[in-house]
Amino acid sequence: MARTIQCTKLNRQAEGLDYAPYPGELGVRIWREISKEAWAQWMDIQTRLVNENHLSLAEPEARKFLAERMQGFLFEDQDVEADGYVPPGR
Repeated sequence: MARTIQCTKLNRQAEGLDYAPYPGELGVRIWREISKEAWAQWMDIQTRLVNENHLSLAEPEARKFLAERMQGFLFEDQDVEADGYVPPGR
């Protein structure tokens, strides 16, 4: 049976993640408060950020950049997107 949570990002009941997708306390918070749907939205944005900014995840600065954007998107309702990205159909 799927776990249902009150998703902080979507502000509604939704299916929760199966496991903490990020290490440490932040990962546990994401598991408790962020739905699969909201996490999938973040993963799409993260992919665009990595590609458009030519980030190497081996670099600590790149990981810090992504972690800050992730927290802003998931918990602070910030509009996070890669510079110059235009959604399909626009």
